[in-house]
Amino acid sequence: MWPATQEFMHWEAACVLSGVQVNAYLASQGRETRTAAVIQSNPDQSKHLETARMKVDSIWIDLVNLRSETYADSSRIPKMEFGTPVQDAMRRDFTINSLFYNLNEDTTEDFTGKGLEDLRQGILRTPLPPHETFRDDPLRVLRAVRFATRFSFQPDPAIIEAGSSTEVRQALGSKVSRERI
Repeated sequence: MWPATQEFMHWEAACVLSGVQVNAYLASQGRETRTAAVIQSNPDQSKHLETARMKVDSIWIDLVNLRSETYADSSRIPKMEFGTPVQDAMRRDFTINSLFYNLNEDTTEDFTGKGLEDLRQGILRTPLPPHETFRDDPLRVLRAVRFATRFSFQPDPAIIEAGSSTEVRQALGSKVSRERI
């Protein structure tokens, strides 16, 4: 079983809440409220959506809109649209990054059905077939290596197979700039 660390607990919180709603919840619990900072979109740097960021207790969380993505064959930069929680979870690179925290229910939601167990077992797996995930954005292959080594996760065999395929390696060379590697 993988040991949880504070470093890994810096989760991206994908939700439709505003900073005002988060603060209202915190205040109702007798907890300290904070302001939310907005990180502007920057399409030239592959950042197409604004992100709100705030500190809750000692953990920084990012608040983003739920979205879905579609990819062109020639680019790793997706076309984004507002989406559902399931669409947002399935577009993520790994199941462990597809978990949502429901403030109202005080529960973690796992729309992939595998994220919580993968986190407990230390398994790195993609929500969609890994060949599709890596072909859409080949930079995810490098993220898989980084996650596996940094957190001692065991990659699912399908990740290793897809990551070493000729098509994904070619996509890595054609869709990802040298600076990103």
